Amino acid sequence: MRDLHKMTGGLDYHINDDELREIRYQTRDKVDAFNALGARQTAEKDALIREIFGEVGSNVHFEKGMRIDYGINTRIGNNVFINFNFVLLDCAPVTIGNNVFIGPDVQIYTAQHPLDIDLRREHIGSARPVSLGNDVWVGGGCVILPGVTLGDGCTIGAGSVITRPVPAGVVACGNPCRVVRNLT
Repeated sequence: MRDLHKMTGGLDYHINDDELREIRYQTRDKVDAFNALGARQTAEKDALIREIFGEVGSNVHFEKGMRIDYGINTRIGNNVFINFNFVLLDCAPVTIGNNVFIGPDVQIYTAQHPLDIDLRREHIGSARPVSLGNDVWVGGGCVILPGVTLGDGCTIGAGSVITRPVPAGVVACGNPCRVVRNLT
């Protein structure tokens, strides 16, 4: 089994596998090209976004300063706005629903590294998917960790570290992120 399939399937994989390294290089070249474009070069930016990510809906906007690991493992819905300095380590599948707003300096991680020192020395990793439902708002400076699902209509307060799933229709914040109130 190829390391690409191990990685996206949640199995241990070799982080520095030649195929994976090449995919990262190609993605980073496209991301660098995107980040070099001017604010008014919207058609060129849209074309690159569609090359970088596995699936992109309509009316999707990214601000500059993004850093993307693979891109091909990420599906983005319609009417999505992602603000400045977005970081995405999408070793496992990432789903961003419709009508999602992501504040500046947000980081989404699917990558995990083993606690076992010998495995880390061998550059073995694993990954768990992340999913943002529809109508989600993620405040600036948040970190979303591997395996997290954000339910439809939830709002995540700025600076939160999201370590576990957040249900639909709530406001959650803090480190670690916790539900503070229902929105329904």
